[in-house]
Amino acid sequence: MVRYKIVMVIRMYEQWKVRQSFVDDVNIITKLFLGIILFFFIIFVHNFDFMLYITTLMLVFLLLFNGTQFKITAIFITISIGFALLSSLFMILYGNGSHTILKFGFIHITTESLVRGLHVSLRTIAISFFGILIALTSQVVMIFYSLMQHLKVKSKVAYAFMAAIRMIPLMISSLIQLRRSLKMRYQMIDAANYRGLKRFKHLIIPLLSQNIRKAHQLSVAMESKGFRDGPRTYYYNVPFSYKDVIFIIVLIAIITLAYYCSITLPITGIDDVRLGRVG
Repeated sequence: MVRYKIVMVIRMYEQWKVRQSFVDDVNIITKLFLGIILFFFIIFVHNFDFMLYITTLMLVFLLLFNGTQFKITAIFITISIGFALLSSLFMILYGNGSHTILKFGFIHITTESLVRGLHVSLRTIAISFFGILIALTSQVVMIFYSLMQHLKVKSKVAYAFMAAIRMIPLMISSLIQLRRSLKMRYQMIDAANYRGLKRFKHLIIPLLSQNIRKAHQLSVAMESKGFRDGPRTYYYNVPFSYKDVIFIIVLIAIITLAYYCSITLPITGIDDVRLGRVG
């Protein structure tokens, strides 16, 4: 019954995908490489309007090409924005500046600190949107096959990660079963025997032992099927294609359009958030 529920959860996750876009066929190496470049590029963007337009266009790009149900995408977007704003609160609440907005005890919010904090949030949000796009348009199996075929990652390492990911539902199933069985046993023993750390030990030790045993059984099964660390043929071929080029062009177009809009249609007119001058 528990495994059936886990399988249903996995199928539900697969049903989140409502359509395919060209981003789904872009090689994961291209996505990761561009993500790294985008990260370092955004670090050196200090124009507030430029950063605002990058984030806005990245959101549009995510919504158009993620291919997932909107409510699922909206959840990830909300979490990303909330985390970004939360991470910038320290800079906003305790920043320096000459234009005070609110001063209450040790809390001192200035226009300059607010702008710097929001700028940092926009950086985080833009990278998060790109990361969400990668996550929603990439299959775990294809990620590791691409790493093996193009970056020459050892097959033992790649398959170990794939097996570990596949075992996550089994671990969840084992945890649910263990909690149910312990709940029944706790009815017959004194509460002092399962309070605090003892309850944690009753869960973690059997859970670790069960999954270590399952991992060992899986490794034995793979060895018996002829799995070796050497030259291999692959059932899935993950090549580079013209869609990788399109993806690169689209990302460059987003950056270029954001820069053009920041010059021709400035929203705040803040050229450099580091200078401490707003307006």
